[in-house]
Amino acid sequence: MSADLAIIAGKGALPELLLDAAPGAVVVRLRGVPIGFTPEQVIDARFERLGALFDTMHQTGITHVCFAGGMHRPDLDRAAMDEATAGLMPRLTAAMAGGDDHLLREIIAVFEEQGFGVLGAHDIRPDLVAGPGLAIGDTDQALYNDEARGKAILDALGPLDVGQAVVVAGGHCLGVEALPGTDRLLEFVRDTRRGSGGVLIKRSKPGQDLRIDMPAIGPATIRLAAAAGLEGVAVEGGCVLLLDRDGIIAALDDTGLALWSSP
Repeated sequence: MSADLAIIAGKGALPELLLDAAPGAVVVRLRGVPIGFTPEQVIDARFERLGALFDTMHQTGITHVCFAGGMHRPDLDRAAMDEATAGLMPRLTAAMAGGDDHLLREIIAVFEEQGFGVLGAHDIRPDLVAGPGLAIGDTDQALYNDEARGKAILDALGPLDVGQAVVVAGGHCLGVEALPGTDRLLEFVRDTRRGSGGVLIKRSKPGQDLRIDMPAIGPATIRLAAAAGLEGVAVEGGCVLLLDRDGIIAALDDTGLALWSSP
């Protein structure tokens, strides 16, 4: 097995989409993280044994890594930790207390200290990024007003490292994304709201390192937004991945929702 790129795979479609563009890459399959495909080249690893993972990647000739897909904070078995992981735990635990962005930045730093360059998904698949000026479907000023309100909310919450999405309807905040993710936010709005209308706003956090946890939407996002009674989805141009663009367009056609990007 030989490759210079390792895709550290989480849940969802993104790891396989990256592998399509980098077929020689090795996939790191972490214990407890389900992936929906079978890679040809794979390293099986555990969160508790990062030292062993680093050794294997160096031996394989890997020089760069890319984190791709959803991943929840694991329940760690301290008895199974190797020496390298145990030595990192005080540092990672302190970062966890600061929120997801702090933790992800620390993870990037750890891999860089081991000599690995860290790539973003957009470095491998720039075609997946929602470009500026994207506009599909019908919009009106009320939707843009809700988008502006949502952007202001996310900017205000950015220093607290809360989430990447918010739902606003008629100027009212119906929900903010937290640790459970965008799907849970939309399900909450669907189950608790009265009436219809409004926008899902999906953006990067202020100052976020987009090499890891870049915001993303897919066809399921559009359908959940429609089920929540929304009329549109607004994303940040250049900073949000569109997973399965054709499927997203089909979902927009089916539901009548609008999708657009803005700075």
